Amino acid sequence: MTNRPFQPELKSSLFGNIQNVSASDSLRELLESLSKEQRRNQELLASLGFVLRSFTNLSRFLELVPIIASQLVGVKGSLLIPFQEDGRLLRDQLQSTVFNNSQELLRELLVYKPALEVGFAFNEKNLKNLDRIVQKNSFQSGIFATSVISRGRQRGRLYVFDSQNSFAWSEIHRRHVQLVADMTGVAIENDLILQEIRRHERVDRQLSIGAEIQAQLLPDHCPIIEGVQLAARCRPAFQVGGDYYDFMPTRPELNGRRRERGRWAFVIGDVMGKGIPAGLLMTMLRGMLRAEVISGLPPDRILHDLNQLALEDLAQSHRFVTLFYSDFDPRSRKLRFANAAHNPPLLWKANSKKVARLDAPGLLIGLQPEAEFVCGETTLDPGDVLLYYTDGVTEAPGITGQRFDEARLINLLDDCASEGLEAQSILEKLFKRLDSFVGIDNHLEDDASMVVLKVNEDITLPKINKIYT
Repeated sequence: MTNRPFQPELKSSLFGNIQNVSASDSLRELLESLSKEQRRNQELLASLGFVLRSFTNLSRFLELVPIIASQLVGVKGSLLIPFQEDGRLLRDQLQSTVFNNSQELLRELLVYKPALEVGFAFNEKNLKNLDRIVQKNSFQSGIFATSVISRGRQRGRLYVFDSQNSFAWSEIHRRHVQLVADMTGVAIENDLILQEIRRHERVDRQLSIGAEIQAQLLPDHCPIIEGVQLAARCRPAFQVGGDYYDFMPTRPELNGRRRERGRWAFVIGDVMGKGIPAGLLMTMLRGMLRAEVISGLPPDRILHDLNQLALEDLAQSHRFVTLFYSDFDPRSRKLRFANAAHNPPLLWKANSKKVARLDAPGLLIGLQPEAEFVCGETTLDPGDVLLYYTDGVTEAPGITGQRFDEARLINLLDDCASEGLEAQSILEKLFKRLDSFVGIDNHLEDDASMVVLKVNEDITLPKINKIYT
């Protein structure tokens, strides 16, 4: 076997191959490193997305934001400054990673008075001042800041600090931080919507309770009174309304037939306003009025005393009440009445086939301390129909923009009464025409209440033809 000397060109070739292998390994390691970093970043963003989809606690989500942002970029410093809906600093939700001077920075932000003013976050100059405070306390040469935005409104600021002077910010880093900020904006907006839903649910529960209480205060059925038919209905514009009607015996101790033949008070009223405040005031007036009814005083004195009792409470609420009060004696069919600026009831007379307004002078309840009222009186004849109503009926807007108005109601009452309909049928027809006028898909703007009283026809014996044998 012959030994050959080592050739220089072979040595150069081997060295070149070694270099190529080394470069290839380095490139492979770099690609693997990038691939690992991509997978890690994807997992971080996926984790934040999962929390966003399933979170029930905003605080827990916001705690993760600075941690995820700093890890995506590969630095240690990150700070989230969220704002309230009105633009003030959300102090109890300041979140940051631990970095040099982080505690001092948080303390300075907590006592920064301008950030506690309403609308602070909506002023670009204020945000720049905030950026300078963060820059001053971070002691870093590189800082990236972006806004947390939802529905076009500032919801916070997200900062990421460069802990090394040599750190190179890339477009990927900026996109990652912006993506975290955008997800944070969605989380804050979701929480605001959730809070609003909960507020509505609480209000709905309160309204439901209020509507239930009010429904119990209104008569669930009309009383039996000798010689007359009664039908009544209240349709609130909201769940709780300010309309009120009632039937009250002036001598509640009577029972049976004596109660049916005794004097009864019929009242209908309307508190100016809608919703729970109006419903509460009407509930208060109901109690006062029921206490007055048993005094047996005439209607004008009842309204005078009620005005005195309710004046202070109504003045504090800045509301007034319209009220029509009447009492009816079934034996004489005499109706006495007084009006505190309420819509006058409409009386259809069977003998004349005409409709008249039943009115008497009087001011609103709660307007003046010494308001005076006038007592009117009329006798109801067989077949007469009396309609009590609130202004929610005549003021109801139609599809064409016109109001239902009193003239239309008078014509409709004349038609129904002329047909000889029973009280309940008249009420049903009136509401049916009102609903048709307003439109099926539309709602009443105000509470609408109607009470129909019809005097029974006289009982007449059938004629008997004489038979002669």
